Amino acid sequence: MALLELRDVHAGYGSGPDILTGITLDVDEGATTCVIGPNGAGKSTMLKAIVGLVRVRSGEVRLDGQRLNDLRPDQILDRGVCFVPTDRSLFPEMSVRENLVMAGYSIDDKALLGSRIDEVLEMFPVLAERRSERARTLSGGQQQMATLARAWIVRPRVLMVDEPSMGLAPQVTEQVFDVIRGFRETGMTVLLVEQNARKGLECSQWGCVLDLGAKRFDGPADSILANPEIHELYLGRQANGNGSASDG
Repeated sequence: MALLELRDVHAGYGSGPDILTGITLDVDEGATTCVIGPNGAGKSTMLKAIVGLVRVRSGEVRLDGQRLNDLRPDQILDRGVCFVPTDRSLFPEMSVRENLVMAGYSIDDKALLGSRIDEVLEMFPVLAERRSERARTLSGGQQQMATLARAWIVRPRVLMVDEPSMGLAPQVTEQVFDVIRGFRETGMTVLLVEQNARKGLECSQWGCVLDLGAKRFDGPADSILANPEIHELYLGRQANGNGSASDG
């Protein structure tokens, strides 16, 4: 069953043209869905439209059947949709632990928040080791781990992650995808935009190809990986594991 639905969504920035030109997409509960596509396809814009950072001009975004279009980003977060942007958005002068505490600002039960922080520090040993250090001292991979740890504290119904492997070394990329797989195994619904299309699809059950603001293909992730036409158009540069397609 679809938990998150987009129905003929058009969206864009300011008075400019539509970046999304009529996207319809179902994100099934408990599954990981990966969205891929070339530069300028609208992948990141789609995530921002879902969480209210970009205005939906027409069409609908629904969570569990309830319309999200007219809500503020904080209200959408309160309903359980958490967005992890590409820039990782940590508080650089705060400690790692203080960043985790800030993630749980909406959790009134301090004992519950404390237990969740202890849990993520156990899940992410590198963060536990550096819990008292300022976030700006973390490497890129460690910062990505911290942003995912913050999302875990919120316990979202839908976790949306924008290009988690951007700028990371291959070994660190593997660790990040292991974390995302772990989230999926807990039953969390994940919507992933990934510039390394092959890695993203390998981590997912469902795949979607965006191009020029519209959905071109969708289906089981392994079928998209095996599709010769999609491989030719969108995965060819990654056949040897080197190249990636980034988003606009």
